[in-house]
Amino acid sequence: MRSLRFIAPAAILALTTAVAEAHTGHGATNAFAAGFGHPLGGLDHLLAMVAVGLWAGLAGGRALWLWPVSFVGAMLLGGALGMAGMPMPFVEQGIVASVVVLGLAAALAFSPSVAAGGAIVALAGLFHGHAHGTEVPADASGLAYAAGFAFATALLHGAGIATTVAAARLSLSVAARAAGGLTAIAGVVLAARAFM
Repeated sequence: MRSLRFIAPAAILALTTAVAEAHTGHGATNAFAAGFGHPLGGLDHLLAMVAVGLWAGLAGGRALWLWPVSFVGAMLLGGALGMAGMPMPFVEQGIVASVVVLGLAAALAFSPSVAAGGAIVALAGLFHGHAHGTEVPADASGLAYAAGFAFATALLHGAGIATTVAAARLSLSVAARAAGGLTAIAGVVLAARAFM
């Protein structure tokens, strides 16, 4: 019951928060800061990136570091493609789908092979990275911008992992899985809003 005190407000917040416009650009004041702010400026990015950490933390072992690294690596590749102006189909749909899929994977504590899980998160990272790359300010350094969004993403993955570690230490592993479930529900809400 104690975990419900934390889960219920999080669920309400996730379901009632207005969807942030994640891809509106961030100006050109500082490339690193603009890149750092991009994953934090959209609920879709934030939820998916924390969900990678939740899922990796629940899986443990090599997945604990390999899945976040796979996401960030593919995200940097996607970012480079976006910065180069190379089109990629279904980016927004892929981002929303990643919120649902990664949230469900954490909620169900889905245990594929480390390689299969890495492929799933890498595909998600590719979509998120492309969206980031298309928003690089015109007069900003692409490298500094990419470093900013990679660093913010790593911190979000770390937050998800820390949540699973804390939940396990408090014998509330179900709380980490519940957070994944709430993420998946939020993804469905995002999808519904996108198609309204």
